[in-house]
Amino acid sequence: MASANQIKQLVRHFIKKDEKRFLSVVLQIAAHEAKIGHTKVAEELRNLVDNAKLTFSSPASLVPEVLSSNSSRIDLARANELFSVSHPTLTFKNMILSSDIEGKLIRFLDENRNSTKIRQYGLVPRRHLLLYGPPGTGKTMSASVIAHELHLPLFTVRMDSLMTKFMGETSAKLRSIFEYINSHKGVYLFDEFDSIGTKRSVTNDVGEIRRVLNTFLQLLDEHESDSLIISATNHKEILDHALYRRFDDVIEYDRPTELSIIELIESRFISFKLNVVNTEVIVEAAQGLSYAEIRKSCDDAIKYSLINNVKTVEQELLVSLLMERRSYQN
Repeated sequence: MASANQIKQLVRHFIKKDEKRFLSVVLQIAAHEAKIGHTKVAEELRNLVDNAKLTFSSPASLVPEVLSSNSSRIDLARANELFSVSHPTLTFKNMILSSDIEGKLIRFLDENRNSTKIRQYGLVPRRHLLLYGPPGTGKTMSASVIAHELHLPLFTVRMDSLMTKFMGETSAKLRSIFEYINSHKGVYLFDEFDSIGTKRSVTNDVGEIRRVLNTFLQLLDEHESDSLIISATNHKEILDHALYRRFDDVIEYDRPTELSIIELIESRFISFKLNVVNTEVIVEAAQGLSYAEIRKSCDDAIKYSLINNVKTVEQELLVSLLMERRSYQN
């Protein structure tokens, strides 16, 4: 049942003809009903909200506008300020993952595919993921695969627009982003998450860092919608330890093993022949590179061969391109 405060909010938003905020409160009520086991009522409320959105929503209704350090609103005209939106087509077939990572991602997907069944018993499916590891190891691709597998849009938060030099404004933007998350089901990716998740003990601008991080922690604790929140970082070591218990899973990504290198290279040469003389030489050349860097080297070798009307990529060419990539790291 709606609380007295929620009823007052509904009346207030109805009088102001603020449909977005009105529906946001309805979704909060639906989330509460689901939490206490009233899944049928919750589902009916969500369906009513979805039908209402089709009536008056605009495709440009994507981002919130900050009005002050304490308030914000959804502005239909500012469509690309804080989010970029995509509809990924990537699947697990497009990725080479360790069995441990793949197993955790499949578990995450299974729980969300069966969210109604899980909520009937007063439980909540996994909705918050923290992914960490070196660049190019598959963190962003994993978010895309999750969005595709669950038939949801992928909203990537523009961290450069979120972070501002004005005191209090970043926290206000975070609140408005979570308001949108609560009313628009999707997968929300906070990439380069260390920009807001830095340890509160650091010395630089500690006051503002604490405010932003505390705001994020509070909003994550209060999040009850069916939207999924994925945070990704290359720098786990600087994250505040309070973050870890807020996420349902913390998954480590690493550079490919020898077996993964071979699988990745084979997957890139399914439709174009690679003349392999010595597999060990190729693996040695790829050591220390990320999945993304190996993938780019394979693609570069294929493009070179196509341009020069050669039907087979020679091992020597691929090895030289892999070594070229490794030279960038020095």
